[in-house]
Amino acid sequence: MDHYDVIIIGGSYAGLSAAMALGRSRRNTLIIDAGDPCNSSTPRSHNFLTQDGVAPGEIATIAKAQVINYPTIDWHSGHALELTGEKGLFRMTTDQGRALTSRRVILATGLRDLLPEIPGFAECWGKTVIHCPYCHGYEFSDQATGILAPADQALEMVKLISNWTSDLRLFLMGDKVLDHQERDSIIEKGVRIISQPIVEVGHAKGALKHLVLADNSQEPMKALYARLPTEQKADFISPMGLAIQPSGHLEVDLFGNTSVEGIYAVGDCAHLMRSVATAVYTGNIAGAMINKELAEEDF
Repeated sequence: MDHYDVIIIGGSYAGLSAAMALGRSRRNTLIIDAGDPCNSSTPRSHNFLTQDGVAPGEIATIAKAQVINYPTIDWHSGHALELTGEKGLFRMTTDQGRALTSRRVILATGLRDLLPEIPGFAECWGKTVIHCPYCHGYEFSDQATGILAPADQALEMVKLISNWTSDLRLFLMGDKVLDHQERDSIIEKGVRIISQPIVEVGHAKGALKHLVLADNSQEPMKALYARLPTEQKADFISPMGLAIQPSGHLEVDLFGNTSVEGIYAVGDCAHLMRSVATAVYTGNIAGAMINKELAEEDF
């Protein structure tokens, strides 16, 4: 059985950032990574200092090379299957049969976006069907843009996206409807509200061309913002009884502590702001705080 100070589940930006803080603190740390980062479909990362416009995979490759250069950092390619135990002695198994223990655990496991079953949607996801204007909005400034959102989030999205373009169309998803005041406010800003459901996303290799509606009409479009439901990627965390926010994210404090002592959560699985910068920040803080905890225990 392999024993570590810290096991990090997820080796993308948040997990690697936590590992760097721990490696530089000379903590024996294992990163378990399944090779499925949340932004794998995105060709370019933006809004991250020194790396604006760089491919996400390139950033991760450089980060991994730097992190595993620290002698106390180990890497395991695979899946974590089970997590049990408590602060000071957590037990974990992997899909390759490894039995592991650690004093602390960091979850950097990300979220799974639940894409609608609309032809062409998945092919455009992360490219021209996007979730975040801070990550992708500048590239679609002043272009024909759609918003696909539930009614209770529609006005917020329209307000936000209108800073990037005034050529907006709103497509409502779900059963809820806009109240009259919100509808009037949106229309007054020149935003078209289209009631016909989207049945197909017309594209060329992920570049959005138009949306096909249920009445067979087409809406020319360059970008579509989509507020989609998500779920936690890591099924094995449920038995641990971790508190979940109404948004579906793991509940954490400012330092990444979850509701279960000794388990931290960083990056997309715990934070509404889904960006490389947020992932790196939250990972760094959690790594430093865990080192401080262990130093207090060992002194």
